[in-house]
Amino acid sequence: MKVSLSQGKDPLSNPVRGAVIGRALGMIEAGPLLLEAKSFFNNGEFFRAFDIAASGFERFPDDRRFAHRAVLSLANCGATALALESFRRFRLDRSAHLDDRALLGRLIKDLAFAETGSARQRLLAEARGIYEAAYRQSASGEAYYPGINAATLALLSGDHSGASVLATAVLDLLSLRLDDEQAPDRYWILASAIEAQLVLGDSEAARALIPLAIEAGGTNQAELATTARQLARILDTSGGDPALLGPFAPPPILHFHGHIIAAPDRPGRFPAAEEGAVAEAIGQALDGIRVGAGYGSLAAGADIMFAEALLARGVALNLVLPFGMADFVAQSVQPAGEGWIARFERCLAAATTLRYATEDDYLGDDHLFTYCSALAMGLAVVRARHMGASVHQIAVWDGEPRSGVAGTVIDLLAWRRLGLPQTILRCGARATEDDLAGFTPPAADNGRRDMRAMLFADLHGFSKLGDTELPLFTAHVMGAVAAAMAPFRGEIDILNTWGDGIFAVFADVAQAAECALALQARVSGLDLPAIGLPPTLSLRVGGHYGPVYRLDDPVTGRPNLYGRHVSRAARIEPVTPEGCVYVTETFAAILALRAGTRFSCDYVGVTEMAKDYGCLRMFLLRRDGEGKGPAVLGDIERPPVTAASP
Repeated sequence: MKVSLSQGKDPLSNPVRGAVIGRALGMIEAGPLLLEAKSFFNNGEFFRAFDIAASGFERFPDDRRFAHRAVLSLANCGATALALESFRRFRLDRSAHLDDRALLGRLIKDLAFAETGSARQRLLAEARGIYEAAYRQSASGEAYYPGINAATLALLSGDHSGASVLATAVLDLLSLRLDDEQAPDRYWILASAIEAQLVLGDSEAARALIPLAIEAGGTNQAELATTARQLARILDTSGGDPALLGPFAPPPILHFHGHIIAAPDRPGRFPAAEEGAVAEAIGQALDGIRVGAGYGSLAAGADIMFAEALLARGVALNLVLPFGMADFVAQSVQPAGEGWIARFERCLAAATTLRYATEDDYLGDDHLFTYCSALAMGLAVVRARHMGASVHQIAVWDGEPRSGVAGTVIDLLAWRRLGLPQTILRCGARATEDDLAGFTPPAADNGRRDMRAMLFADLHGFSKLGDTELPLFTAHVMGAVAAAMAPFRGEIDILNTWGDGIFAVFADVAQAAECALALQARVSGLDLPAIGLPPTLSLRVGGHYGPVYRLDDPVTGRPNLYGRHVSRAARIEPVTPEGCVYVTETFAAILALRAGTRFSCDYVGVTEMAKDYGCLRMFLLRRDGEGKGPAVLGDIERPPVTAASP
């Protein structure tokens, strides 16, 4: 993996906030860059926080704070194995700093909760040992943090006596600081005291501190989510009342959408005369949900009204546009009237993040709007998963099921199939029926772009094979590829091979993910020396999801795919580590939307593509629950478990 500071042609960059990674090269002081990384982290934008922190570490390699924030960002989005790899790559394994030793304990604790039985208990003990060693070896008053983690892990491991001793010692350490309202770490002081009281079984003492902690935490959603996770584990082990954690519950993540408003005195599904009533309904709906972050687009009408209402409530606004801004304004903002353009620009300037679903031109393909909405919905689902939050959709809809290949109805159906909470605010016709059960979206017209999941794969080391080895390779390795792909033949839209190269296209992104992992598992399981092939042969698979043309090839007479997104997919595989499956952010987001928790996509950073194609955010694809094993610990030095003492 190569983490790059240059965003190049990355369509997911954020011109509103100012090309953070590129700016890092010109920074003279580390402070502002670190604050920006922390800001994104605190709001649950862990991918962006990692990007900034990793670029900061490259710019300031002697400043361990960037390395720490980068690894913590990976940990908070569930990429435990990669966080451990980065812990070593960023040289934190050589750090004696209290926070870094405690971070190692956190990572091994996360590994433990991905395991069961004896493996979990062994890792819990190891994590406790790291935390406890950091606690006992530090003369700093900050040592309460590793101390309380050691106490909780002792409790979870069944050592109630050791847990009690440690929790009592932590409370003694904190006793003189609980009333210090100016302490910069006030939230963690209070959260640690609550945790210690729960370890000791005193839920009433913990309950009395919770309002103070919530006030100190403010809008820092990451801190609240981390505490809620830790306290829930204690209550689950001790049989405590989970309702105690209600105040720590992270606010829901919202996907918003709805009709474009008609220009004054023009007909439309959202008449201009209803703007005031709909704005009031949007405000009431948002006040009833307590939104943590919002995801959607920025068309005139419902989108902009949602954006304005979210910003007025101090909620982070995360925007996705389907194609270039000028084209989007011409298609989706200006027709409602010039006044909407100014409102669009104000919301754009205040947005926390901005992504482009594609950098392609519109060309009259409404499927790009559907693609944009699916990306926004997927990003909302991913954000909610990382924060342990619920996710909700609010739409402004006239109640009529008619729609083309894109629109409010299509987005409503996509969300409804997930079984997630949905609120509909009426406008226009206000049909009394909400009958979408029999509605089927029309297919893309011939010659128009449609959405496809694309896999490119090849065998690293193939070019070095001799003529005597090629028949063996074809029979055994490509034979294994054929066997792995056989169960998916009915799902594959297009399949091509050339030498060791494989190109497979799917309409269903989940089937593409299953096929990619099946390929990797089958080829990785081959005993290559027994076959007569070099053991260095290894498969690389890259995946992307995007709008493409599906056209008949005039030369072969067979269908094939064309378009910029095919080229993007092809550039991923060459930069994928051997034995891995890398996918784009779009693939990861759509997969989260369509396949729930069957898969995990661990963020690996902004990665430079092959052939100077620019940079993209890349993710390691795996099945949920796989790939977090202790083998990734490598040679990181870990202290032994130490017995608790008064």
